[in-house]
Amino acid sequence: MTDARSAVLIVDDTDLNIEILVEALGDRYDISTAMDGESALAMVEKSPPDIILLDVVMPGMNGYEVCTRLKANPETADIPVIFLTAMTDINDKARGFEMGAVDYMVKPFAILEVQARLDVHLSLLNAKKELKQQNEQLERKVRERTQELAITQGVIIEAMASLAETRDQETGDHVMRTRYYVQMLAVNLASHPRFAAYLRDVDPDDLGTAATLHDIGKVGVPDHILLKPGRLTPEEFEEVKKHTTYGHETLSRLAKRLPGNAFLKLADTIAWSHHEKWDGTGYPRGLKGDEIPIPGRLMAIADVYDAIVSERVYKKPMEHLEAVEFIRSQSGTHFDPDVVESFCELSDSFRYMASELTIDDLSDEFIPIAKLDDEIGDKSQLGQVIK
Repeated sequence: MTDARSAVLIVDDTDLNIEILVEALGDRYDISTAMDGESALAMVEKSPPDIILLDVVMPGMNGYEVCTRLKANPETADIPVIFLTAMTDINDKARGFEMGAVDYMVKPFAILEVQARLDVHLSLLNAKKELKQQNEQLERKVRERTQELAITQGVIIEAMASLAETRDQETGDHVMRTRYYVQMLAVNLASHPRFAAYLRDVDPDDLGTAATLHDIGKVGVPDHILLKPGRLTPEEFEEVKKHTTYGHETLSRLAKRLPGNAFLKLADTIAWSHHEKWDGTGYPRGLKGDEIPIPGRLMAIADVYDAIVSERVYKKPMEHLEAVEFIRSQSGTHFDPDVVESFCELSDSFRYMASELTIDDLSDEFIPIAKLDDEIGDKSQLGQVIK
């Protein structure tokens, strides 16, 4: 037997039929009745029952029409409908099932049969509700767990990036700024014919987060070189250049342990290729042109721009417009020309990011779009990624 006091709506235009059903079922269920289709629909709208016993032949709106209306409404579509009718033709029964009914009983009906069929369908309904609740609970737990994992991943990534940052005091806010530079470039280039196929499958947020690990390999550079307060000798610079390989070795080992992890592969790509140059004179592999992975090309401009507009112990910061012209001058030699063009389109956003936002702003969960809108003239691209 089903749970006590399930709500059953009986719809029939014959008083005697209703009286018989109420008498037989009243002790087992909460019964409500209607004698025409319009009244039935009004009652369902006001207080949806668990199941409906629905006569087919009624004046005005017949049972088929009532069932069609119920199934067309998302709020009532899942209420089981059992047709009650004197029609015995197989086509009539088939039509009832096509309308969405769960069962079909022919008058005159046996009360024990009605009770048994109600019990079966209400048991199925209760099982379906329990399964839905279990699925909702499971989905909620999955969402919570996914959020926890995302937060944990973010903390770990930030900690890893900080390893390089704490060993190289010149980096300052560099890691967080370059993250957003890369995101802006990725969004701006997403519809470009040369980049669309790749960027279609890469989340700009993941790309920016992976960019924070671009200098993770600096943990392998000796302190007396990395922390030297001034320009490096050629020999010392050769040691610093090895940070790209150190980063690759570290991240590729992790990626091999998690072969399906696209993020680690992305971070590895950026760490290994962000110092390659378009003309093939970069390091560590001397890649040229399109041999350089797209994330590395985006990171190259982000890295250089932030470096030249930032103050160092051995140099003063370059003015923004001067930095833009310098990067433009390196189009086709150091940088991919199309990435340079994208950078120039976004130069006001780069300027604002570099000069107006603090590390606290950059470390927030999001940067208010309204704040950016007030400061940046053309901010259409920035608004899509800074969040």
